[in-house]
Amino acid sequence: MNLDAFLELLTSRGQAALAMAAELVSRDDPVAAATALRRDHPADLAAAALTQARLRARAQAKFGPDAERMYFTPDGLEQATRPEVAAHRAHRIVAGAARVSVADLCCGIGGDAIELARAGLGVAAVDRDPLTAAVARANVDALGLSALVQVGTAEAGSVDPRRHDVVFLDPARRTSARRVFDPMSYSPPLPDALAMAAAARGACLKVAPGLPYTFVPDGAEAEWVSHRGEVKEAAIWLGDLAGPETAPEGTEWPFLRRATMLPSGMTLTAGPGSSEQIPQIGPPGRFLYEPDGAAIRAHLVADIAASVGGRLLDPRIAYITGDEDVATPWAARYEVAEVMPFSLKRLRAALRERQVGTVTLKKRGSAVDIERLRRDLRLSGENSLTVVLTRIAEKPFALLCTAAAPAKHAASLT
Repeated sequence: MNLDAFLELLTSRGQAALAMAAELVSRDDPVAAATALRRDHPADLAAAALTQARLRARAQAKFGPDAERMYFTPDGLEQATRPEVAAHRAHRIVAGAARVSVADLCCGIGGDAIELARAGLGVAAVDRDPLTAAVARANVDALGLSALVQVGTAEAGSVDPRRHDVVFLDPARRTSARRVFDPMSYSPPLPDALAMAAAARGACLKVAPGLPYTFVPDGAEAEWVSHRGEVKEAAIWLGDLAGPETAPEGTEWPFLRRATMLPSGMTLTAGPGSSEQIPQIGPPGRFLYEPDGAAIRAHLVADIAASVGGRLLDPRIAYITGDEDVATPWAARYEVAEVMPFSLKRLRAALRERQVGTVTLKKRGSAVDIERLRRDLRLSGENSLTVVLTRIAEKPFALLCTAAAPAKHAASLT
């Protein structure tokens, strides 16, 4: 889809084509939909409408009802922030101080600009790609936010950060063929993005969850965010938007680490002495705790282990075990029914003995192919069980677990 075809979609004729495409996509196969649409509309417009209708259908999982009114590009939809995460960041910016102006550089299709505006902030958004900027502008208009958001086509580096109270920067992390993981291959490269952001009084950079810690500047805050148990992304907060907490002095962590869970909004930070907590290593106990992924990324597993009186099964694997029944919002909790050295034959026999027909397979530190194992188990029965595959003392083990009953105690992470 090129810029001219997209702009045609915004006309009355384009809107008619888009409405027809949405109806056809919902009930016909792709070839039939394209053939039917081309009977009434030019080929370029028909193709653009079909592309947009399919992207809207895909976007519903991320954007919910807003997707029916929004516009997308394939890469823009892939990289766009989930609204719940964007809203969390916007509310942090609002709470940081009295601010009225945010520069959204590399704005993409406008997902973050939308939530910033919904939080009451004025936004100057730019993207260097004319098509992407046009999509962002159309989204702002479609959602009734044009009074708060101005969208332009420009390079991020052409914007003076000092003219705005806050800079938000989401460097592109995709090419036409693949996702980019190397921060030096971001567009702009992460060091350049950090330099732009550092010129503002407060800034936030969206980055991939697997960002190497060496890229986080001293004195900054790195926040990992999960949504309904799945880690979605990370952000680097700079200047007066970084958390009021400080990283423990004299440690290997010169920046603050934070984990945030959505939709609850609960947050966990590396408090004083946190990095000095070294969890015990020990054998499996009666309970197994699976920490939230954001806490794992933020290296806060030791804090969670301490809160439940637990220990690690292995020093390099984020499974916590314990003998006490302690609930924590920061970890899924299971009761361990049996622990065995891993072997397909032995595991299959144990599951059949328990008449297990449905199994949830989890693994960390295991080389086992989950899908192949699921086929090889050939299960039948009325019961269900969770099987955790992991490593203990360098040897593969399987833990047969059930969901834990309500806990007798609650962990404290204050």
